[in-house]
Amino acid sequence: MAQKWFGDRSFVERSIVTLASDRGLLLIGDPGTGKSWLAELLSAAISRNSTLVVQGTAGTTEDHVKYSWNVSMVIAQGQSRASMIPSPIMTAMERGVIGRFEELTRSTSDVQDALISILSEKYVSIPELDEDGIVFAQPGFSIIATANSRDRGVNDLSSALKRRFNFVRVPVVTSKRSEAEIVRFRTTELMRRHRIELDLPPTLLDILLQSFADLRAAAASATSDDERLESALSTAEQIGVLEDAVLHSQFFGDRTLRARTLASSLVGSLARRSPEDLAILNKFWHGVVEPRGRKDEDGPWREFLDGGREAIAALS
Repeated sequence: MAQKWFGDRSFVERSIVTLASDRGLLLIGDPGTGKSWLAELLSAAISRNSTLVVQGTAGTTEDHVKYSWNVSMVIAQGQSRASMIPSPIMTAMERGVIGRFEELTRSTSDVQDALISILSEKYVSIPELDEDGIVFAQPGFSIIATANSRDRGVNDLSSALKRRFNFVRVPVVTSKRSEAEIVRFRTTELMRRHRIELDLPPTLLDILLQSFADLRAAAASATSDDERLESALSTAEQIGVLEDAVLHSQFFGDRTLRARTLASSLVGSLARRSPEDLAILNKFWHGVVEPRGRKDEDGPWREFLDGGREAIAALS
């Protein structure tokens, strides 16, 4: 089986140990750190199924966590187990497998409270049914939830719900080698899925990784939000930039990934606010990329410099 998770093995080990206990698993971290990817891989490996997912939003209701009803069947036949629509979490309980809850802190308190009884009592009561009105969780059931650390203060978890989860913090990848493996793996997977044959030059991958490292350093030293890019500058962002460049090269280029295309994709992906992000990228291009382009007059850094300048000018 090919390796799919690149990072500290201790996070995976702690996650597996948690799922072997009575507690749920809460993966928390910054955007783009691979929380959902790890949750999906764990669910697929343990339960052979990673599709029993509830997406947490402001519009998520208790019905999405427990059950709802097929209105037409209820009108025709009345309320019964046949006319009930179980949620993904209830389906996971009945099958004794892993259920997933994405972005738990984005859902409201009543939705979060519905999870407390499920995680502690391991059953769901259906008061509308006289008989067979309780669904018990089968052995093997658990919940993997994810939460964005930047959503703190939106819908904080209650102390009661926190006690029913083990927290595993997924950090931002700081190892250049690990990050390169992740970006290469996910991009290669995309190309295989779309049947794209295109080489990923190691020099261009190094340019991408170095550019993100420099942008992160600049963001860390910034004194205000206006001096930071809106992007989280995560590994997932890098994958998005590289995928964009690969697809552009495939459909609108000569099927060769070039530094100019990579620069255009980076600027287009990260310039979300105008004029703030464009000003930050322009400063980065003049202060960091330009000196490297001058030293590498006939190399990829020079082409990367020119491509970024053109993209910034087009968006300005």
